[in-house]
Amino acid sequence: MKRLLIAPLVKILFRPWVKGLENIPTSGGAILASNHLSVSDSIFLPVEVDRPVVFLAKSEYFTGQGLKGKITAAFFRLTNQLPMDRSGGPASAKSLGAGEKALLDGKLLGIYPEGTRSPDGKLYRGKLGVAKLALSTGVPVIPVAMIGTDKVQPIGKTVPNIRRVGMIIGEPLDFSRYAGLEDDRYVQRSVTDEIMYAIMRLSGQEYADLYAASVKNQRQTPPEATDGGASGPE
Repeated sequence: MKRLLIAPLVKILFRPWVKGLENIPTSGGAILASNHLSVSDSIFLPVEVDRPVVFLAKSEYFTGQGLKGKITAAFFRLTNQLPMDRSGGPASAKSLGAGEKALLDGKLLGIYPEGTRSPDGKLYRGKLGVAKLALSTGVPVIPVAMIGTDKVQPIGKTVPNIRRVGMIIGEPLDFSRYAGLEDDRYVQRSVTDEIMYAIMRLSGQEYADLYAASVKNQRQTPPEATDGGASGPE
């Protein structure tokens, strides 16, 4: 029902184009690992994929206050998204557990390895959650590049611009060679970096070996509050 309500409107207004749909399996669990340019990214891909897609979205989207916060929360629930706690520790592990269950149940799970939207259009370093899910479930990872969605809804803009967007879906990545090494952080980092490289090749974005959240925090911190502009460890 949700798809029937949203898909026709999105297709009429934004006329999304897509390449590589044949790379998405017709059954079984799989991870759709995408770059993240806009809050609207989680709408455009599911519209074009024949199977339902569940996304992990940051938990702040579900807990906003006031009218805008309630509308945002309702929107993310309507579009079949799961809250992802990014604070680390047990809370993040619980969020990943919900994603793992979805994959083991044979669903398609969308995830943004960068953890947050790109502040400037670059592709940033991926967090390890995507690798943990891939290694623990054994499902393939399908890299996805969103094209032009940052022009539709830049950070801070509530009402989207009406313009065409695109998606490129790459060939599945198989990490079965790492079976038994699910808890090895070096393996997790290697898998994550391989996924990010595949996304970069599809999207054509400039890659920055930094976490997007760190870049955002630095931009929001007044110069007088920093230690001579030096950045701390990631």
